[in-house]
Amino acid sequence: MNNRFFMAAGPEISRRLHDLTDRDLTFMHICGTHEASIARHGIRSLLPPRLKIVMGPGCPVCITPQGEIDAALALADRGVILATYGDLLRVPGSTGSLESSEGDVRVVQGVHKAVEIAEKSREEVVFISVGFETTAPTVAAALLSDPPDNFSLLSYHRLVPPAMAWLLQQGEAKLDGFILPGHVCTVTGYADYERFPVPQVVAGFEPDDFLLGLLMLIQMAKKGETGVRNAYPRAVTREGNVKAKEIMYRVFAPSDVEWRGFPVIPGSGLQLRPEYAQFDAVKKFSLTIPHVEKHSACVCDRVLRGIAQPTDCRLFGKACTPRSPVGPCMVSHEGACKIWHTYQVRPS
Repeated sequence: MNNRFFMAAGPEISRRLHDLTDRDLTFMHICGTHEASIARHGIRSLLPPRLKIVMGPGCPVCITPQGEIDAALALADRGVILATYGDLLRVPGSTGSLESSEGDVRVVQGVHKAVEIAEKSREEVVFISVGFETTAPTVAAALLSDPPDNFSLLSYHRLVPPAMAWLLQQGEAKLDGFILPGHVCTVTGYADYERFPVPQVVAGFEPDDFLLGLLMLIQMAKKGETGVRNAYPRAVTREGNVKAKEIMYRVFAPSDVEWRGFPVIPGSGLQLRPEYAQFDAVKKFSLTIPHVEKHSACVCDRVLRGIAQPTDCRLFGKACTPRSPVGPCMVSHEGACKIWHTYQVRPS
């Protein structure tokens, strides 16, 4: 980031935001990296009082429901080697977490490392694959590369647009528009978002990127425009990465899945196509992924729907900290609660 540019441009963009915001507006971003940038750089302090930025389901670890964690723990108890990203280790299930499991759970940087473990082992290896459209193509590419027979995966991938459709349909957060996730749109493009009848802007992750995206979003709202504008053209195009999408959908197909804090959202998950069923750990090990009712005071589910802030939770910073997380929003580096705790964000 050019800090000098932000120091010079930030106050000017802030002034324009104040001048243009003549009514209450609530915009949602759907990316944990956006929330981290907002908190780290104090961007909310530059915004007019009538402009509110809320968090959405932009943390793939956070939206992984408890039943999916329980299914992974069941595999660990059966002697299967589990490989996954470090962020998932401390997400609580019904009887503990992957970190507290006595099974063989290994942190890897990506699916290729999990495949390497399987190639060097006689044991069954299962990769717990989480993430949005950003990570799914690399997982698909690994399956197209003929991994060993003792390798399989739990596909906990999610698709962003169906969740946005659900949020707009429910109207809980009374949203006036969206800051779209730059990482996801780098892969998918933004054509699929043009169907939503609200202002939307694809934004990058530096503070000046985000403020520019906000300015464009307010300009759209003020003019009554809907659709998508792109404030991140150096990385995002309308069509996205066509090859990556082709690989992803060659291996995966949309499926109906539950999100933490949400019900089952139609077409919002990615399941392996029948021709790749031998790599599906759910089928291979006859797993059941249960629905688990919430029984704690944690408000992570409400934070993910944009109707609560981390500091609304009576557990925040007390019973729930990064060292002893109660909910997943305090676990992942993309989780709003951990971000607010790290940067000591005050409620807006």
